[in-house]
Amino acid sequence: MKFLWTTINVKSLDESIGFYSDLLGLKLLKRFPAGAGMEIAFMGNGIENETLVELMVDSNNNAVNFSEFISIGFAVDSVDAMLNTVKSKNIPVQSGPVDTPSSKFFTIKDPNGLNVQFFQQK
Repeated sequence: MKFLWTTINVKSLDESIGFYSDLLGLKLLKRFPAGAGMEIAFMGNGIENETLVELMVDSNNNAVNFSEFISIGFAVDSVDAMLNTVKSKNIPVQSGPVDTPSSKFFTIKDPNGLNVQFFQQK
């Protein structure tokens, strides 16, 4: 069995695509209508068999809520470099950076309130 994607309900598809594209470098792979008032976008690196981020907006339901216990994580070569990028875009850091013997990481929120963690393996 293969893990295909994580679906994130979003308030604004354009804003969310911009966030995941500009900050994380993900590419918009597909964007299409998915029924009355719904639209879906798949984002990734364009690598075969990768796990994707699915962004879904539903104009019939504007409520978007995430538990503080849910997050998505992205590997980075340097937490310090990513921290500088995040700060240069005036995105607040929610937690960290945390430095352990084997890793370093910090967390921000995406435009919809979802925790996004940047993780560096040492």
